[in-house]
Amino acid sequence: MTKATKIYYSIGEVADIINVNTSLIRFWEKEFDIIKPKKNTSGKRVFSISDIKNVKLIHHLLKEKKYTIQGAIKKIRENKEGTVKNHNIIENLKNIRSELVIIREHLKL
Repeated sequence: MTKATKIYYSIGEVADIINVNTSLIRFWEKEFDIIKPKKNTSGKRVFSISDIKNVKLIHHLLKEKKYTIQGAIKKIRENKEGTVKNHNIIENLKNIRSELVIIREHLKL
């Protein structure tokens, strides 16, 4: 049985996924126009899968690639598609590496 994917995630869930504080996500929301969570009936932010991908992209540019906020904004504006493709490739390679580590650990048994 496959795990059901949620349609919307709370800011706390997104923060846990990305491993950052909710305040950082709120800050990024103000700085980057690609983060546009909807608000539920009680006024709380709800993030779609697309929003989460954008937050992950920003995290990648700022924390892993060490861009400044202005540099990341410029990179996204100039070539979002290419930036997303590169980020996806890196994420896929990280996943493959994790799987290979698991396989190696099983082979040691």
